[in-house]
Amino acid sequence: MGDPIPEGHGRKGRPPHIATLENRRKVIVLAAFDKNEEQIAAALSITPPTLRKHYFRELRGKLEARHRVEGKLLVALMNEVDKGNVSAIDKVFKRFDRHDLALGNVVRPVKQGKSPKKGKKETAVEQAHSAHEGTPWGGLLKH
Repeated sequence: MGDPIPEGHGRKGRPPHIATLENRRKVIVLAAFDKNEEQIAAALSITPPTLRKHYFRELRGKLEARHRVEGKLLVALMNEVDKGNVSAIDKVFKRFDRHDLALGNVVRPVKQGKSPKKGKKETAVEQAHSAHEGTPWGGLLKH
């Protein structure tokens, strides 16, 4: 009859924090995005000491966390490429270009400047000088 009595009813303080798989993933992702311990703890609604107590492995290496997240994203992207997703294919090519540029491995073709656009008179003069080419009169007009 009535509402059930919650576990820990009558005790003082907050209930103990339980580290879940979902919270561990949140810590890894937030660490990968270079969030500090205070920000990560606030996202989980716990204190920084509680964060360090329960998630010390996840906080150990921010660079490692970034590589983990990036690896998962790349695997997901390649799965979309395998399905034929054109947008994913484009993103993979752009990613390769950025990577190659960062390493300095890519030789980009030098764009040649466009020749200035000619006016009507210049075009007419040019055509007049080559009017004899490809016609039976060509031999006579050339001299």
